[in-house]
Amino acid sequence: MKVSDLAKKFKMQGKDFLILLEKNVGIKGKKTVSALSDEEIEKIDRYIEGKLKEMKEKKTEEKTEKRVVKKAKETEKPSKKVVSEEKKKERAPRKTRKAKKEKKTEKVKSRPIKTKEKGPVVKKPVAETKEVPETPAEVQRKTVVQPVKEKVFLIGTENIKQLAEKLKQPPGEIIKYFFSRGIMLNINQCPGKENIKNLCESLGLEAVFYVPAPEEKPVEKKERVLIPRAPVVTIMGHVDHGKTTILDTIRKSRIAEKEYGQITQKIGAYKLNTPKGSIVFLDTPGHEAFTAMRARGAMITDIVVLVVAADEGVKPQTVEAISHAKSANVPIIVAINKIDKPNVNPDKVKKQLAEHKLIPEEWGGDTIFVNVSGLTGQGIDELIEMIILLGEMYELKAYPEGEAEGVVIESYIDKTKGPIVNVLIRNGTLKTGDYFVTGTVKGKVRAIIDDWGRRVESAGPSTPVEILGGEGVATPGESFKVVESEKVAREIIEAKTKKIAAKEATPRKLTLENLYTEIQKGELKELKLILKTDYAGTIEAIKNIIEKIPTNEVKIDIIHSETGAISESDILLASASNAIVLGFNVPVLQKAEELARNEGVEVRTYRLIYELADDIRKAVEGMLEPEEKDVLSGQALVKKVFHLSNNTSVAGCLVVNGVIVKNSIAKVVRNGTVIHEGILYSLKRFKENVKEVKQNNECGIGIEKFVDFQEGDIIQSYIRTKVARKI
Repeated sequence: MKVSDLAKKFKMQGKDFLILLEKNVGIKGKKTVSALSDEEIEKIDRYIEGKLKEMKEKKTEEKTEKRVVKKAKETEKPSKKVVSEEKKKERAPRKTRKAKKEKKTEKVKSRPIKTKEKGPVVKKPVAETKEVPETPAEVQRKTVVQPVKEKVFLIGTENIKQLAEKLKQPPGEIIKYFFSRGIMLNINQCPGKENIKNLCESLGLEAVFYVPAPEEKPVEKKERVLIPRAPVVTIMGHVDHGKTTILDTIRKSRIAEKEYGQITQKIGAYKLNTPKGSIVFLDTPGHEAFTAMRARGAMITDIVVLVVAADEGVKPQTVEAISHAKSANVPIIVAINKIDKPNVNPDKVKKQLAEHKLIPEEWGGDTIFVNVSGLTGQGIDELIEMIILLGEMYELKAYPEGEAEGVVIESYIDKTKGPIVNVLIRNGTLKTGDYFVTGTVKGKVRAIIDDWGRRVESAGPSTPVEILGGEGVATPGESFKVVESEKVAREIIEAKTKKIAAKEATPRKLTLENLYTEIQKGELKELKLILKTDYAGTIEAIKNIIEKIPTNEVKIDIIHSETGAISESDILLASASNAIVLGFNVPVLQKAEELARNEGVEVRTYRLIYELADDIRKAVEGMLEPEEKDVLSGQALVKKVFHLSNNTSVAGCLVVNGVIVKNSIAKVVRNGTVIHEGILYSLKRFKENVKEVKQNNECGIGIEKFVDFQEGDIIQSYIRTKVARKI
């Protein structure tokens, strides 16, 4: 049994249940999708049963106490004396309560409540009793039992968080209070009026419930509140492995039948509402659109469902999809499809995927695997449950209020409707009549159509919609933003156009030539490569060469490697990841070449492995911090020593080789040993200060913090320079 299943059994949220396991039961390191052993389940059951037993005992004690108090009250009989007018008013509620109890045994005429003369009769007949003054014991009991309580005004529908604010108590303490009474709640749940009343009494407060009138609501501007949103899922996998069939089964529509050859022809976005929660599916043709959006900074996918056919296993496009998802740091759920076919082996698929670091949970990894059949529907419910659970773990949230913002999924021109923009709303609410901007396209929303083809007036977070009213075709992956007016939209478009024109003048992507400059600017220490070769063995050979480069300062990351020609998919991935594409004995497809030029991606092809390795080595050398080296520029022989009055000495020298340079690093060598190192602060020739003195010329030299010159010493002049490190 999984943690999530046991949490549902006890009507608790997964996160709260994990805290309970860790703090109270002593079971640590679990996730909501983790499996529990029989021993752990037994341990949890023992703890919960013990708690419930304690609660029952408490309730029994409380009931016993109430019965004793009730009996004591009934046995006390007041004297039959008439009380004063004021006393009657005070005792009126007490008399009414007594009358209701005696109603069960006998029906008699009611007596007047407020005056001694006969007054109006109470609607429900009550027993005739005379008001009497309270005994001293009663007065004392009333004083103790009914202290003056502070009133707190509540609606009765408050959740734990709201109660904590109004009662000025920590939310955790309120949750503990209800848990100790057998009521398990999380911070967003409402306990109900009766339970709220009991809570207030335990805190010495009196709960007063009221119904807020519309005019009582504050007019002030509300703060933006985050709410949970549906996870956005991209389905990836090899062609014909059943991506659209699975989505078809989930959504119970006939999407696949509308598409030629059962292969997805364009991007579609569909929202699925289930009893367990909502999910938004992006059904992409492979992974090109996924990477195109990411390249433009629009990472909208929360979870990737990788579809792998059980009868075919891992294919080239499967590997590409894994590379794209991992490069984007998006969690992967593996759906092993076509499990209904005879003689299929899911474990074989798991072994293949384990080689790409997708290790199942039952093997000690953290990747969720689900066996499914798109045709029969087997395992589909479990897949939906896993998606929702993973979404809950990542606590996905959005702002429902305010101006809408989102991402363009696709855009095209319809012959009858004009420009169409398909958008996934991320925050805010889109309404008919809103002005919007996306890329260099603006417009006014004329109509909003949901994924079922229905016209709607508004759309909130995690909702895919079709928008009519754009003035042109938008670019997939571009941000979509609602603005105040058409004037504002026009100003934004003008500013963007100028910015694009300025950017086109300078290259924006990484090349081996500008690599070192980019590293110096951003202190980046990573070289990302995409490797395409003619044979799988060549990939291994190049990887081995890269691994042998002896440096820990630069990380060389081959984000994707595969056999075959350099394609558009490789360029898109390189553009999104700021990587360089290297090809060995493979061609560059024409469309890929055009895309590389447009995106500014560097593509290099080689015929010889050593040339490829040499280029990588040179790029890495440029990335290494240069070493500081002292380069010998010249040497001078001390001929005579001059001691000056200010406790300094000057050496009269002859330059024997090279050049002696002022402000260089000077080393004094005596009998083959360096006895001092300092700055050569003074250099003169014929009593004039000079910057340098060349070979076979005499000069006077002064060295910082050194006066002990001797004839025959050698003074060496060194220039400190930064030298590029070689490997």
